[in-house]
Amino acid sequence: MLSLNKKEILKIQKNKPPYLMMDCATKIIPGKLSEGYKILKPNEWFFKVHWEKDPNMPGMLQLEAISQISSLAVLTLPNNAKKTMYLVSMNNIRFYKKVLPKEKILISSKIEYRKDNYFQFKGQIKVKRTLVCKVDFAMLLNN
Repeated sequence: MLSLNKKEILKIQKNKPPYLMMDCATKIIPGKLSEGYKILKPNEWFFKVHWEKDPNMPGMLQLEAISQISSLAVLTLPNNAKKTMYLVSMNNIRFYKKVLPKEKILISSKIEYRKDNYFQFKGQIKVKRTLVCKVDFAMLLNN
């Protein structure tokens, strides 16, 4: 089992701030699962545009956060660091409540199926203990 701080995450995957949607990976079991979090600062770039009088984290960025955490379960496997993972499908997407400034999003993902460089995941985001988003999706590891 691994845990990675932001500096270590940046050595493994290609997303950079401000598009990096995680602060820390608290639990990674390579080839199986990954968990982490992001604390949403009030000055995050997306709060300025989504929405001015009702700032909240866009649903698509919630899905991006899940895919970024998920990629760590694959990129921590031997010889995979800094490779690119491409999102190929998303299904059963559900959003349950807004994600607001100052909230800590808890992001988790589990690999459900793998064939060669193709991976299927189940992912979710919680704020405190409340489920705010969940999704089934697939990613492809580019060699």
